[in-house]
Amino acid sequence: MRLMRWLVVLGLVGAGGLYVLARPNPLAAAAVADLTGDATRGEQVFWASGCASCHMADGAKDAAQLVLSGGQKFPSDFGTFIAPNISQDPEHGIGAWSQLDLANAITRGVSPEGEHYYPALPYASYAKMEMQDVADLYAFMKTLPADATPSQPHELGFPFSRREAVGLWKLMFLSDDWTLAGNLTPTAARGRYITEALAHCGECHTPRNMLGGMDTARWLGGAPNPSGDGRIPNITPGKLGWTAPDIVQYLTTGFTPDYDSVGGHMVHVVENMARLPESDRQAVAEYLLAVPNLE
Repeated sequence: MRLMRWLVVLGLVGAGGLYVLARPNPLAAAAVADLTGDATRGEQVFWASGCASCHMADGAKDAAQLVLSGGQKFPSDFGTFIAPNISQDPEHGIGAWSQLDLANAITRGVSPEGEHYYPALPYASYAKMEMQDVADLYAFMKTLPADATPSQPHELGFPFSRREAVGLWKLMFLSDDWTLAGNLTPTAARGRYITEALAHCGECHTPRNMLGGMDTARWLGGAPNPSGDGRIPNITPGKLGWTAPDIVQYLTTGFTPDYDSVGGHMVHVVENMARLPESDRQAVAEYLLAVPNLE
């Protein structure tokens, strides 16, 4: 009986410890307190980060892509995630958010109410973003239209419908360390920042483990398409087999060296990249050619 009591006590202590460790960990207010955003620079961050690609209405074209009403569905092994409204509507979107709220959401995966966001929001990549870029992004998003379309709930079954375990997931997989470590040229370092943080390329091109974390040992080595339709390709240098000009051309026009054209969700990625300065596309190319080969 005494042993049973001690086991219960130890179990409660362990559960309490896990609860503390798994609590949301928002930024301190000082992280963005002295930052003033620039909307012009923020537009570049917006396109590089692919915000519209996921949060515009399904099938939106041209100016409608800036109406971030949400609704697109993203299937996964854990259920279907539905992109929320992140327009400037104060009730159904994020129009009432502060700069700190946005920083917490995209770099810590924490809502203004202090709850965990699911990592379908790629904060495992955005965690590497510079706070000035977050401030600039916030300034640009304040210029975008409001839309009163309500966000839809994710289509997740138990236990994935419970957010408590997300805190433990963050303990294992949320980091601001670079995957390609070491000193790089200034151009390759810029490419690393765009690829690993802003454009979050690893979220699709890197395989995941059974818990949904990116297997960084196979960085950019290709992965099953979450939709179940084919594979997302290996884009490490030996497998891709492209030169730096080939990569720049693809990210500018959507055409491969053998005159094939981009398809699927990569259409949006290329559209976003084409809006950036050519120097950024050159930086991405230099970074990709520095990544270790995976066959």
